[in-house]
Amino acid sequence: MTTRGLVALGDSITNGHGEPALGVHPQSWAQWLAEALELPFTNLAGDGATAAEVLRDQVPRLRGPYDIGCVYAGVNDVRGPGFDAAAYDRALRAIVAAVFGASERMVLCTIPADLGRPRAAPKPEAASAIVRRVAGDTGATVVALDDLAGAPWLLPDAVHPTAVGQLEIADRAARAVGAPRLPSAAVEVHGSRRARGRFAARHGVLLASDLRRRAVERLTMR
Repeated sequence: MTTRGLVALGDSITNGHGEPALGVHPQSWAQWLAEALELPFTNLAGDGATAAEVLRDQVPRLRGPYDIGCVYAGVNDVRGPGFDAAAYDRALRAIVAAVFGASERMVLCTIPADLGRPRAAPKPEAASAIVRRVAGDTGATVVALDDLAGAPWLLPDAVHPTAVGQLEIADRAARAVGAPRLPSAAVEVHGSRRARGRFAARHGVLLASDLRRRAVERLTMR
């Protein structure tokens, strides 16, 4: 049987946009994983996608068989004010059924608990419980991201990973699936004082920008 490598579904995090950090270029965590597994990479993820949108827009584009399917969906669901846990559960189960139908193995990511500014808690914990329940029911492999927080992993919005954060997610996924090597083994992460200083300066600029965003949002919500 001809295989088609690794397929990834999700939102902007899996789509791979991001901020360079400590000498690491921005790249989707799923692409890092595919490279570590020496598999072709297909990225179906779309910016801003909720689980329902992954099901509607990305699942129909599956063209298996794939060696492994990766799904990271739910961040945009829990960031919204009207998170519907039952609807998320239904959508995720339908996504998993479709991806498993096109893949030999499957990976599901949990949601960072300290997600977003303003914080989305406790909704991320509820979503992660659903992810683990669905994985337990289907045999999918779980990549635990509950504790992923702060610099250098995440941008100041506490949602989107930096390039180093993408690499960290990829390393966790590689461990979870038993990859022969970690993605970070092929990358030089700059840890010098100068590199850390440049990162801190850039992080400060991004934080100032995000603080302005938060202030505007507070004003528009009044």
